[in-house]
Amino acid sequence: MKLLKDPRKILVIKPSALGDIIHALPFLNAMQHRFPESNIHWVAARGLHGILDGHPMIQRLWIIDKDRWKNPRNMKDTLYSMVRLGVDLKKEQFDVVVDLQGLLRSGIISVLTGSACRIGFSEAREGSTLFYTHRVRGGTDVHAVDRYLEQAAFLGCDVTAPRFPFPELPKDFPLLKTLPDKYVVIAPSAGGPLKRWPAERFGELASRLPWISVVVASAADAGLAETVVRFSKGKAVSVAGRTTLKELASLIGTARFLVSPDTGPMHIAAALNVPVFALFGPTNPVRTGPYGQLHRVIRAEAECAPCYRRKKCADWSCMTGITVDQVFERIMSGYNQW
Repeated sequence: MKLLKDPRKILVIKPSALGDIIHALPFLNAMQHRFPESNIHWVAARGLHGILDGHPMIQRLWIIDKDRWKNPRNMKDTLYSMVRLGVDLKKEQFDVVVDLQGLLRSGIISVLTGSACRIGFSEAREGSTLFYTHRVRGGTDVHAVDRYLEQAAFLGCDVTAPRFPFPELPKDFPLLKTLPDKYVVIAPSAGGPLKRWPAERFGELASRLPWISVVVASAADAGLAETVVRFSKGKAVSVAGRTTLKELASLIGTARFLVSPDTGPMHIAAALNVPVFALFGPTNPVRTGPYGQLHRVIRAEAECAPCYRRKKCADWSCMTGITVDQVFERIMSGYNQW
C-alpha cells in the first residue's frame, strides 16, 4: 500500500531501554518536523517513560509494564494487558505505526492497533516482521541512531542533521545545589554484568582525577556506587537512586565529562553534548557507542571482542584488560584537547 502524505496520527513503539529511547529522539525530531500537524504517540516502558514525560513533541505516552510482561508466571495477565492495550490503541485509528523495537511483543502491539500502515525493520527479530506492512532495512553494523533514522527517511523526513530534543529538564532541584560547581560524572553500572568495569577501578580513577566525581546509578545499584565511593579516597559522592530520569539528565548536562561503560547515562551525556569517555568490551561501539565525534571510546586489546555476550564469560578480559592508568591518561590527554 502507498504511504500517506500527511498522516494525522502516528504511533512510535519504543518501550526500552533507556539508551535506545535516547537514540530514538532524532527520529522523533525528524518526524515532528516532517509532519508538524500530526499527533505523535509513543509506547514506553514503565520506569523509563519519565525521560519522555511532558515532551512537547509527544501528544500521549502509552505506558506498558514491560518487566512484568517478560515474566512467564504473569502470562495470563500479560495477555489480558496486551489485548486491552490493543483495544485502546485501535480506538485511536493511527494512520502510521512505526516499530523501532523490532521484537515479538512490539510487533504484536503494532498489529493490534489495526493500522493499515505498520512499518518495521526488515531484519527485526523474533518473527516481528510478519506483523509489518512495510519493511525498512536499517542495517546491522551502523549506529542505532542512524538505524532508526532510516525509518524516518523512508517516511520522507530530512535526516541530514540529527538532533536530540529532550523535554524541559529541571534546572534547579535540591540535590543539584549540593554538588560542587565543577564535577565529573561516573556511571559504573550497565545493563549486564559483562559490560561493567570493576567498581574498585572506577573508585581508584576518581581518587586520581582533579575534580570531584558524582557517581550515578539506580537504587538497585546503590551498592555498586558505594564501592566506587569507598575506593575514591574521599573524591567521589554517590547520588544513586536519588534522582528522577530528568534530574539525572540535568545533572549529567552540567558535568565536565562522563566516564562509564555502555549504559543509558552515557547516551544521555552524548545526546547533551557532554564529553564521554566510554569503556567498551562485549558490545560494539559502532552500533551503540556515544554518538558524535566529541567522545572517546576506550577498549582493551581483546581479540574476542565484541562478542555480544550478556551473562557468562570465562575470560572477560575485554573489560578487565582496561587499566586505570589507561583510562586516566586518555581522560587527561583528551580533556586538554577540548
